[in-house]
Amino acid sequence: MVLLPILNINAFQFPENIANFYANDFVSHLEEHHKAITKPHKHDFYLVVLFTKGSGTHEIDFNSYPIHVGSLFMLRPGQTHNWTLSEDIEGYIFFHNKEYYNLVFASKQIDQLPFYYSNQNSPFLMLTNEDLPSIEALFSDILFEYQNQEKLKNLRLHSLVDLLYVDISRIYLSTSDSETVVTGSYSQKLHKLESLIEQNYINEKHPSKYAEWMFMSSKHLNRIVKTLLGKTTSILIAERVVLEAKRMLIHSEKSIDQIAESLGYDDPSYFSRFFKKKCGETPKQFAKRYL
Repeated sequence: MVLLPILNINAFQFPENIANFYANDFVSHLEEHHKAITKPHKHDFYLVVLFTKGSGTHEIDFNSYPIHVGSLFMLRPGQTHNWTLSEDIEGYIFFHNKEYYNLVFASKQIDQLPFYYSNQNSPFLMLTNEDLPSIEALFSDILFEYQNQEKLKNLRLHSLVDLLYVDISRIYLSTSDSETVVTGSYSQKLHKLESLIEQNYINEKHPSKYAEWMFMSSKHLNRIVKTLLGKTTSILIAERVVLEAKRMLIHSEKSIDQIAESLGYDDPSYFSRFFKKKCGETPKQFAKRYL
């Protein structure tokens, strides 16, 4: 079976006295890690990339986003992505694990940032000509600090990353549509639900069980999801199953029957009917489009 590569942050070299954080200009990053990053892959870390020149397409979990000057992407751990890039591509990239952020900022959590908060929130932001210079300057400052050996280097790096995240969050919240999930009483419960689904979607697909785990009725849980997303709890669970099915269909050599079994379905025919109902095509038809 061909497994989708999962890039570990420790596979990248860090400067002395820097742990769990990496920064580079995008051209150098491509040259140094071309084999690892040009094919579809996942990460076990948070990744932020800004494009300042060139064009292309960035596919993240089967959604395609344009790459132009000012395209900004914020990826969570576990998301599958790959890109098609023009030869004149330029930009900046940095990434870090959860501990790098959460251990320093005791009153903050990386998952509370709007673009990381919910699976439903877009990982893409198209910066305007007005916003791009200040965001690009922060990326440049981060890279400069990362590559130099000044005193209090870690402190300044953490501060710059936090400031960049704040500025990105402001732009993100001011330009995102009304469906963006932000922190609040209901959204905290949605965040918990998404975590439970991520941990249990293979073996548990009944909304009532998730409601039980969250100490509320199925009706109330459904009301929360409906209010925030206009969807049902069942749809959220199904979407996670379908995403993993798509990943397996494209990035593994498992048969459809084996994929069905891996996702907790005893009846491959039922799985195929479920997939077609959700996607408008059979698993075989979907896989054929990516050959």
